[in-house]
Amino acid sequence: MKKGINIWSFSGGTDIASCIALAKEAGFEGIELALNETGPLSLESSAEEVRGYRKLADETGIEMTSLASGLYWTYSLTSSEAAKRTKAQDIVKKQLEFAEALGVDTILVVPGAVGVDFIPGSEVVPYDAAYEYALEGISKLAADAEAHRVSIGIENVWNKFLLSPLEMRGFIDSVNSAYVGAYFDVGNVLYSGYPEHWIRILGERIKKVHFKDYRREAGGLYGFVDLLAGDVNYPEVVKALQEIGYDGYVIGEMIPGYTHHGNQIVFNTSASMDAILGRTVR
Repeated sequence: MKKGINIWSFSGGTDIASCIALAKEAGFEGIELALNETGPLSLESSAEEVRGYRKLADETGIEMTSLASGLYWTYSLTSSEAAKRTKAQDIVKKQLEFAEALGVDTILVVPGAVGVDFIPGSEVVPYDAAYEYALEGISKLAADAEAHRVSIGIENVWNKFLLSPLEMRGFIDSVNSAYVGAYFDVGNVLYSGYPEHWIRILGERIKKVHFKDYRREAGGLYGFVDLLAGDVNYPEVVKALQEIGYDGYVIGEMIPGYTHHGNQIVFNTSASMDAILGRTVR
């Protein structure tokens, strides 16, 4: 497995060039960029600008791992408003287009939500309606993913939706496309389950993996902590990934960051991932 880092982990993550350089300095083999609504690498970006980021990474000697986006919290694939669902689908299409330009094989997509506790005033959508909206939208987008030869990785997040590995597996199998799978986040399931169970059940459906850690006793968003400081059984997680034959990128996504000396988290994460992957133990 190879070691990557998500751009949201950096202090001042809007400066893509600095993040690429720092990721390389910290010993990462890859970096995951994110599509925004405005600004650098956004819905406003040109294809030329996006290819420029790929060129910069190549010159720095680091790979692009995948392309994330936080826009689906605003524009949900399960919104009761048809216009928002259409906007979300358009974002997926743009993300696929830019992923191809970046030369990456997977995008991170939040499949929608039944409800979101950490976003005040978030819409609550009936579970059965959310499932139908998400399945319809992702099924349509599978053809776009195949055209770009870029996979849609559905992330397990705190959205009160696709709450078990069995349900996630069934959803992916219902779409029935080689270009739709899971973007599995290790830390996000710990409040209600065990990541090693998810890995073994999802198996070859896993396209990419996020590494986070979570401390159950803290609870809520305060439970997210540095790698190896929480309750994730990382030896068992690595064993499960090896069992299913996963040898792609595992990508650190460190949220929230540090209050002071913010980029130190990048170096700490790199060292912890080395230990997790058996590269070095100090």
